[in-house]
Amino acid sequence: MEEEEEAIGYLDKILEDEEDSEPGTPTSPGLGCTFLASKKGERDAGKGLEMRKLVLSGFLASEEIYINQLEALLLPMKPLKATATTSQPVLTIQQIETIFYKIQDIYEIHKEFYDSLCPKVQQWESKVTLGHLFQKLASQLGVYKAFVDNYKVALETAEKCSQSNNQFQKISEELKVKGPKDSKESHTSVTMEALLYKPIDRVTRSTLVLHDLLKHTPADHPDYPLLQDALRISQNFLSSINEDIDPRRTAVTTPKGETRQLVKDGFLVELSEGSRKLRHVFLFTDVVLCAKLKKTAVGKHQQYDCKWYVPLADLVFPAPEESEPCPQVHTIPDHELEDMKMKISAIKSEVQKEKAGKGQSRAIERLKKKMFENEFWLLLNSPTIPFRIHNRNGKSYLFLLSSDYERSEWREAIQKLQKKDLQAFVLSSVELQVLTGSCFKLRTVHNIPVTSNKDDDESPGLYGFLHVIVHSAKGFKQSANLYCTLEVDSFGYFVSKAKTRVFRDTTEPQWNEEFEIELEGSQSLRVLCYEKCYDKTKLNKDNNEIVDKIMGKGQVQLDPQAVPTKNWHTDVIEMNGIKVEFSMKFTSRDMSLKRTPSKKQTGVFGVKISVVTKRERSKVPYIVRQCVEEVEKRGIEEVGIYRISGVATDIQALKAAFDANNKDILVMLSDMDINAIAGTLKLYFRELPEPLLTDRLYPAFMEGIALSDPAAKENCMMHLLRSLPDPNLITFLFLLEHLKRVAEKEPINKMSLHNLATVFGPTLLRPSEVESKGHLTLASDIWSHDVMAQVQVLLYYLQHPPISFAELKRNTLYFSTDV
Repeated sequence: MEEEEEAIGYLDKILEDEEDSEPGTPTSPGLGCTFLASKKGERDAGKGLEMRKLVLSGFLASEEIYINQLEALLLPMKPLKATATTSQPVLTIQQIETIFYKIQDIYEIHKEFYDSLCPKVQQWESKVTLGHLFQKLASQLGVYKAFVDNYKVALETAEKCSQSNNQFQKISEELKVKGPKDSKESHTSVTMEALLYKPIDRVTRSTLVLHDLLKHTPADHPDYPLLQDALRISQNFLSSINEDIDPRRTAVTTPKGETRQLVKDGFLVELSEGSRKLRHVFLFTDVVLCAKLKKTAVGKHQQYDCKWYVPLADLVFPAPEESEPCPQVHTIPDHELEDMKMKISAIKSEVQKEKAGKGQSRAIERLKKKMFENEFWLLLNSPTIPFRIHNRNGKSYLFLLSSDYERSEWREAIQKLQKKDLQAFVLSSVELQVLTGSCFKLRTVHNIPVTSNKDDDESPGLYGFLHVIVHSAKGFKQSANLYCTLEVDSFGYFVSKAKTRVFRDTTEPQWNEEFEIELEGSQSLRVLCYEKCYDKTKLNKDNNEIVDKIMGKGQVQLDPQAVPTKNWHTDVIEMNGIKVEFSMKFTSRDMSLKRTPSKKQTGVFGVKISVVTKRERSKVPYIVRQCVEEVEKRGIEEVGIYRISGVATDIQALKAAFDANNKDILVMLSDMDINAIAGTLKLYFRELPEPLLTDRLYPAFMEGIALSDPAAKENCMMHLLRSLPDPNLITFLFLLEHLKRVAEKEPINKMSLHNLATVFGPTLLRPSEVESKGHLTLASDIWSHDVMAQVQVLLYYLQHPPISFAELKRNTLYFSTDV
């Protein structure tokens, strides 16, 4: 019920609810509503006076709570004073005056303010004036200065008295605070320490409200100059007392008397009570603190709630095989994550169009809000890499991260601090409150890592394909089984995109493997070097995977101006004494859409499918049949088949062999990594002079899939298949049956029909260059509605009962009876 729990805007609602309600749930009444409304008011000046009333109603409600808290604090003061003069005093008069210093004065100031403000808000008139009340309140801030100066002594005295007097300890641990008039709860129990902090917090809140009131008060209103004056006084007062409070808040001393400093912080997803929660984690020199963001307004109005803390002296990382089994984590299927990315990109595209067309700011705000909600969902649901920390005195805590790089950074930072002489300790509630209070000012990561938090002038990142060759590595002290992985950032978090083969028993691995990585607004490339572990006893119970040892890690910025687009650029990343050599170049999305027909008609890549089948005297091109056969023979149970990239050099070798009609092609296929064979098949379809489902029929496929009547859709989609040239149709049906067989093994290979549609849809069906020219101007247009529709078309056919070529051709007029 406290005013701290009141939300500001939709972001707070998502972050604040412990039950993590769905983004977009209406905010609870109180200041949340007020500020949500006031945000709207900024966009709609005509409702200014109505907004004033909303701001004031919310403030009045929180003022009532504050007065009740001050009353609860004062309640034990009279009986304590009465016993002070008896033979058995609980506290001395001096102790009472120190602990309750200025509380009575603060209570009277606010009671008078509340009694004057309440009737004005309840009998609201548009011409009501109340600036003088706020001006008077601000002029009495001297009382707060005296309270702040005494605050530390008051806390120390209360703590000493609690330790030496049992009776006072009982009183101070459970003070009863009256609930608001319309509240179901008649009382709540609060500690004296918590209540003594309320006045310090209150000035900041009053200043916030003044700021909002001014925003919604017309400049010609008689209240305007008075509110301006009150705000000026309040802000000056805050600046002066911050100098007094901040040393206690930021340079918090550790139990050994040293200054505690913040080393690292960031947003992590914690698995708590079976559900995912977004936490802000702070690593100090001697303690890790996990906090929940309570408020997210602009500037310094945010607050953190401590969920738990572990002193570094008590923190251990359980060895993977020792950690208790992970509670069942609900993982979202890949295709749902991909769908969400498409939605976000489509919204980004709409935002750009609105801005370009000087659209209404209200429409842009609405789109941005939707984009935030979707990005927040993605941020919460995409991480799967477990990172567990354990308090040797009890509980384990489990985070889910999207990147092994990030897990390694947190682990290394903690282990480095643990090399110092650390002592175990327990924080008192006051120390914890002060430490949590310092988090807001000290944090280095200010915003949740979603793109909707970025300013418009920030780099949108790169969209297209990054070609990376991982050449070699040097600097290993002893022989090991070594491999590298590549990660890029996508939608605010990092994703592992490629992995080299393991180079066995060497100090100088020579991989020379090329990868094509799709970029979705990426700004960084990370390279991680691992030692492969084959010891089955090192199985991680969190995810049933053997944990390989990270030997080194590093990253490079993908600066749009600096990343080469034509020639390869070779670079070296240094990591823990290890040097990894790699090369990269970039292909923009519009360049990758261009299909270049092969000049030689003797090969198969870039040659019309009708030409190839006629030359081979086959119904389905040989390359398609051989790749499909090999995948079904030994790759159908491979995790991520068709989704995980094959090594580009292997794919190019297969491409050259098929083009040259090499006699050893079958031997090559049987020796080749299965992901390279899957990649060769995808490349064949991507390099056709026109997509398999043809340029001519593309607009009709887009219209057909959008039909809502099932019978009409069925007729249209079957008619379109019949309209395809025979070689295209037979090849398409052949591929369709293969992909269905792959999806039957989904429990093992994790490739559902939807996953396969996502991989193949945009390859088999894409607009011609003429169609797409209008789309390629916006970087964020890449996952546009077109891509969603392309995926839906292929999915429609994959989910359809078996389609026979002969049956299709027989039914020239096809009427469906299934509705």
